[in-house]
Amino acid sequence: MHDVFQRLVEQLTASSGELDLRTALAEAAASLDLPSFAYLLASPKLACATSLISTYPCPWTTHYLRSAYEKLDPVIVLARSRQDPFSWHADGGDLGWSARQQELMEEARQFGIHCGFTIPIHDHRGHFAALTFASDETRPLFLRTIERYERVLQLIAIFFHIHARQFLTDTGVVDGVALSRREVECLKWAARGKSAWDIGHILGISQRTAAFHLDNAKKKLGVRTITQAAVRLAISRPSKFSRE
Repeated sequence: MHDVFQRLVEQLTASSGELDLRTALAEAAASLDLPSFAYLLASPKLACATSLISTYPCPWTTHYLRSAYEKLDPVIVLARSRQDPFSWHADGGDLGWSARQQELMEEARQFGIHCGFTIPIHDHRGHFAALTFASDETRPLFLRTIERYERVLQLIAIFFHIHARQFLTDTGVVDGVALSRREVECLKWAARGKSAWDIGHILGISQRTAAFHLDNAKKKLGVRTITQAAVRLAISRPSKFSRE
């Protein structure tokens, strides 16, 4: 476990964006036999702005963000009201979920999200975040890992949040969808005709990372092309966009 944690900290420290963060935590989670994770960050300044870094299926995360499910998700609602980590199952058990919340969790189950362990994060800057490790079924190994490494997973959540916060808190909101600072930057350069290679060179990131941000922005906005995503951004904030 010490080696896993040390490598994660090194990777997070050297990260240059969301892709690096996702890759680092995915590697650590896999080393601990934790099938998937989702880190959700809500902005204290923009109530509708939510960022998500996860290994959940892309169709689910896109649908989740566009539907503003973080306002209804019973796991997130519970995490907002408490400090301690907690385990949960998609059937709700005796947690008193509403009929609509149960429907949401049933949707999640269809994408292989059956149970999980969620760590609420309430930092001194007023940010709320939650890191969830999830499984497609109630596996004994998953439960044993959670029980054995609960304290370490809390530390991992804090370290991850500290590094993710710097990339995600400066966001742009387009039609209620939050784009990270990097996604906005990449879309602005794409609107000026720059390729992923050009954007990577300009921003000091790899071509792969620039392409990731462009593709992520496109998926969040529910459009088919990068050009359409750039146009949506420009229309949403015309005066600022034209000056930069």
